[in-house]
Amino acid sequence: MKLDHLYQPYPSQRSTMFARNGMVATSQPLASQAGLEILKKGGNAVDAAIATAAALTVVEPTSNGIGGDAFALIWSDGQLHGLNASGPAPQKISVDAIKKRGFDSMPAYGVLPITVPGVPAAWAALSERFGKLPLSVVMEPAIRYAEEGYPLTPILGKFWKISYHRFREIFQTKAFAPWFDTFAPEGRAPEIGEIWRSPAHAATLQSIADTKAESFYRGILAEKIASFIEKHDGFLSLEDLAAYKVEWVQPISIPYRGYNVWEIPPNGQGIVALMALNIIKGFDFTEKDSVESYHKQIEAMKLAFTDGKAFITDPTEMHLSVEELLSDSYGEIRRALIGETALEPMPYKQPVGGTVYLAAADGEGQMISFIQSNYMGFGSGIVVPETGIALQNRGHDFSLDEHHPNVLKPGKKTYHTIIPGFLTQGEHAVGPFGVMGGYMQPQGHFQVIMNSIDFHLNPQAALDAPRWQWVEGKKVMLEPHFPNYLAQALARKGHDIQLAVDSGSFGRGQIIWRDPQTNVLMGGTESRTDGAIAAW
Repeated sequence: MKLDHLYQPYPSQRSTMFARNGMVATSQPLASQAGLEILKKGGNAVDAAIATAAALTVVEPTSNGIGGDAFALIWSDGQLHGLNASGPAPQKISVDAIKKRGFDSMPAYGVLPITVPGVPAAWAALSERFGKLPLSVVMEPAIRYAEEGYPLTPILGKFWKISYHRFREIFQTKAFAPWFDTFAPEGRAPEIGEIWRSPAHAATLQSIADTKAESFYRGILAEKIASFIEKHDGFLSLEDLAAYKVEWVQPISIPYRGYNVWEIPPNGQGIVALMALNIIKGFDFTEKDSVESYHKQIEAMKLAFTDGKAFITDPTEMHLSVEELLSDSYGEIRRALIGETALEPMPYKQPVGGTVYLAAADGEGQMISFIQSNYMGFGSGIVVPETGIALQNRGHDFSLDEHHPNVLKPGKKTYHTIIPGFLTQGEHAVGPFGVMGGYMQPQGHFQVIMNSIDFHLNPQAALDAPRWQWVEGKKVMLEPHFPNYLAQALARKGHDIQLAVDSGSFGRGQIIWRDPQTNVLMGGTESRTDGAIAAW
């Protein structure tokens, strides 16, 4: 992507960053510094990403943790590689078992929605295949942050306090006590600027680093996890942990206006962003801030997302293939439905029956798009005592309807919200991009890519531009600073426009592009959070 083709029409709290030797972009300044520290020690982009990701489990526990899942897109030696480190449902779980507990749908919290965590295995697998430095060296900054402590940043402190007050009302059983012991040791959420330490978290990270994650899946940490889950009548077992392996997958893509946009294939929802781009590419856009531009974008996204929710699940059980959903014929059929007014979306064809994102690049050409999450903030609310391991609640997305593609089954992977993105042009890597935030993620990817390619915004401007979020039916949420005249015009087209109170639900993104002629790196970080870029 040529740097002179990019401009910045939106006021920004930050400027686009430029560097040559390396860059790390993420939502926490200390985590970015952890990645930079490893780059300066001789590590490559993957080493820096692992260091940053491990640090984020400490310095942003409101969005991710050791007990979560991860995905990555890695550009190395002129090729793009995909990593799926999401975990399956326990082997002993079933729809009947959940219903016998009195639930009509999968619960959001507690031991029942816990699936096998993939984060530690992701770190180990990435280090083994692409890293230069030992995992024990790469994870040193994260271990130091956990042992010595760090001061809370403003957005982190805000969401930590919100979670504490919510959990105090709903977490009443003994299973949740370790969460309060770990994240509210003084009987309250830590304040902004206050030092928070977690020595148990440090010891766990050290064990993962020393054993290349073996202790988490087949050692002392695995025993602690399984024992605590069994004590509280959950399903995740020692056997589930021991059987886990990451999957190396072939990334999926579509051509878009001279570029290729890449995502991880299902069970992730990245295909939704590609489907929306596949629909929208049949239109020409001459102006970003016009009602017609926004109307067509929203309509394309709602059609793609409706289909994504209908079909995405474990790829072995999808009723429509990736190839069908990304075909030109699919795009044409869905595009033809977009008219002058908002539509009520229905699936294309009925079937038969709290995240962190980071981007890193080094001076040698390696780049990585990496995302990990516990889901819904702190995850399940279950923390394994004296380990700092907060376990995810990904099982919450499973359906208990036997006819739904994403129905709960033993050993099955659920529809997954977290997605890394990557952009290439010809044989060259342009770079990693991503926007975290539940079901906002493919919508964020879609908007960031259009901002960059269709409207020629530089990385920081592409992230700063006001966002919209399709919710359901004709309902569309707009950020508070979204232009009022456009909001009114969209409402006249039949959209149910609602103005958000703040920007908390509109995602948090990072972008790093590389100029193929000069190898200069150009990065943008999220102004909606405590985002920071570390570069040299």
